[in-house]
Amino acid sequence: MKEVHSYWAYLVLIILIFAVINAIIGLTQKKQFTDKDLRIGLFTLIVSHIQLLIGLAWYFMSPWFDLLTSDASAVMKDKSVRLLAVEHPITMILAIVFITIGWSKHKKKTEDVAKFKSFVIFYGIGLVLILSRIPWSNWL
Repeated sequence: MKEVHSYWAYLVLIILIFAVINAIIGLTQKKQFTDKDLRIGLFTLIVSHIQLLIGLAWYFMSPWFDLLTSDASAVMKDKSVRLLAVEHPITMILAIVFITIGWSKHKKKTEDVAKFKSFVIFYGIGLVLILSRIPWSNWL
C-alpha cells in the first residue's frame, strides 16, 4: 500500500502542477475557460481524492499510526517521526480540502478570469501545502 501511495503521489504532483500552471496562463492571458480547462481541474480533483483515500488506508495500517496511538509524546519529540505521523497527514488533508474548495468555487463563477483565479488560488495553496510536507527523505 505504501508503494501505491508513493507512486500515485508523483501523478498527483505532476497533474496538480500542470493544473496550476494552466490556470496561471489562462488568468494572465485572459483566455476563455474551455472544456479542456474544466477537464484538467476535474482530473486533478479526482486524482488527488484517490490519493487521499490511498493515503488514509496506508496511514491506519502504518507503523506511524501505531506509534502515535501508543506513545504520542515520543512521536511529538522526534521531528522525522512527527512529520510522518502528524504533519504529513494533516497537511495533505488540508491540501485536498483547498483543492476541493477551488473546484466548488470555480463552478459558481460565470466569468472565465474568475474561474481561472479560483484554480490559481485554491489549487495553488493545495500545491504549496503538499510540497511543504512531502517526506522528501523517504520519497526520493
